[in-house]
Amino acid sequence: MQFVKADELKPGMRLAKPIYNRTGVLLYERNTALTVQGISSIQNFGLIGIFILEPAEPVPPLTEEELEFEQFQTVYMFQLRDNMDQLQKNQVPSTLSALADDIQSRYGGLDHKLRFTQNLRSSSDYVYKHSISAAILSAMIANAMHISGTEQLALITAALLYDFGYLYVPQALLDKGEELNTQEQGLIQMNLERGYELIRPRFEECELPRAALTLIQQIVFRKNTSLRIKAPSAQIRLLTDILLTADRFDRLTAMNLNQTPVSEMAAMAYLKERSDTYPTNVVTALAECIHILPTGACVDLSDGEKALVLEENSADFTRPMVLKFSNNKVYDLSDPSVGRRLTVTDIMKTMDNRISIDEETLKHFVADDAIRETAERFRRQKQEIARRRQQREQQESMNTLLDGVSILPEEHSGSASAKRTAKGRLINGKDLHETGR
Repeated sequence: MQFVKADELKPGMRLAKPIYNRTGVLLYERNTALTVQGISSIQNFGLIGIFILEPAEPVPPLTEEELEFEQFQTVYMFQLRDNMDQLQKNQVPSTLSALADDIQSRYGGLDHKLRFTQNLRSSSDYVYKHSISAAILSAMIANAMHISGTEQLALITAALLYDFGYLYVPQALLDKGEELNTQEQGLIQMNLERGYELIRPRFEECELPRAALTLIQQIVFRKNTSLRIKAPSAQIRLLTDILLTADRFDRLTAMNLNQTPVSEMAAMAYLKERSDTYPTNVVTALAECIHILPTGACVDLSDGEKALVLEENSADFTRPMVLKFSNNKVYDLSDPSVGRRLTVTDIMKTMDNRISIDEETLKHFVADDAIRETAERFRRQKQEIARRRQQREQQESMNTLLDGVSILPEEHSGSASAKRTAKGRLINGKDLHETGR
């Protein structure tokens, strides 16, 4: 797979990714061979370039969810751009609330990990695409951390708007990436604050969550040395940490024409090394939301060899079960005796040197008794983690329910001590009928 600029496309080249219009309608399917008319359409559509398959390269396997994710990324990007255009014209953003609601409904309650695929960006569309990605990541992290729906919606709204001021930064400055001098950083900061002042009056008109404005203020003014903003509450601090973590992860892994991205694993290592800025509990929640080393991924090992991930490790994504290419042997990196001498150093993410095997292909892999036993142990481990998580959620739901129960006075409800005893038994997961009492 390779990236080809729009003005360098040639008839016969095959698309590696689908192309959708602003409403999500499929324009060109994967593996479509470009024609002269198709190239003209792509150029008129405003795309800076597209991913093309090598002449003999098969179409990469993609699930229905992955295809849908790319589709919604496109739709959301155009919706956010329309709303930001309205803000720049001093108009009320007409569909911003609906956009935040849709992101929350689709990604704020996922019960499984998502393959978070990145889209290609340029300085002209970076703000929109980055804000959408940050909003989706923030929604998933908040869900993993059991943040309330109201606070989750405020977080998503803030993620959609906190970078609004970047639209006023000169494009030449954006093209420089993060290699900026003090004066250039100051210019960007000034425009971010300008963006905040422009969107602030619109919050009441649009009935947007007030907490979202507080979050944006915390993000925008955190580097302002001359203005001291009010210290946030503990919950606002947590939401700010979530947004900052989502922001940095996306910036590190995004495919940008002006900056080479790092792998998801390298990005996670970066976040973990800076726990004072990106708290460990937030980074851990991020790892629970997306696939870092998914089944079928190719990885680099600490001994210089390359391997294929056969089974993802839900407990610790850095220690999966892998198949080493050089000797065709399987290694369980969660085994301490193996993990001490062999680790995953990175995932192979370059467009020309990436192997991804779909689940159907993996079914044809023939394993011996030792491999089957290891795989079964991984499966049992995953089931146990899922069981504990479900048990924890049930416990939290029961506690919430019991906390809301009004206890009648003793003369109406019987013995108060019996009432407390019954509640205690329920909290410990025991039903009175089950005990026979």
